[in-house]
Amino acid sequence: MRWFWIDRFIEFVRDTQARTIKNVTFGEEPLDNYLQSCPHYPHSLMIEGMAQTGGLLVSEPEGFTRKTVLAKVSKATFHRIVVPGDCIELQAVVQAKHATGAVIDGKITCAGQSVAEMELWFAFLDESFGAEALFPPEDLMRTLRILRLFDVAVDTQGNKISPPKHMLDAELASAEALRQAARSKPLVLPSKT
Repeated sequence: MRWFWIDRFIEFVRDTQARTIKNVTFGEEPLDNYLQSCPHYPHSLMIEGMAQTGGLLVSEPEGFTRKTVLAKVSKATFHRIVVPGDCIELQAVVQAKHATGAVIDGKITCAGQSVAEMELWFAFLDESFGAEALFPPEDLMRTLRILRLFDVAVDTQGNKISPPKHMLDAELASAEALRQAARSKPLVLPSKT
């Protein structure tokens, strides 16, 4: 789960909307350099950041157990480039959700100015695509903690949403396995000669 193109959730309302931020820095490896004097953040990564924001939004009600993938970018309109030093805000709003997928309306802004609008379609994959999860639940849980999703997540009545039990259990089991491995293999430091 290394390639996340959002930094933090600032709002999350179950099955309704989510807002995230992405701080663009000059240290970003994928800055587009085809305009020699104006490195900027690629539009494709803004779409991916919106896909991650929207994908987590539509996956959360089922405890992140459904395989959810971006199926289609039906609209993407960009109004300006994003450069190092900019902080963009991504807002995903659920437009439709059904048994096989969901549609979100996405808006990206920077300092109150419109950067982009898009419409993304997600597909919920069934068991014919395999039984194993796209991401191990303990890894996804760690990522969601870093993104602070559960710090701001609420249901439509404003009640705090807690992490799914299966993900907490997987996180505990992973931590215990690491502790067991550490106990069975003592740390050996190189000797000084």
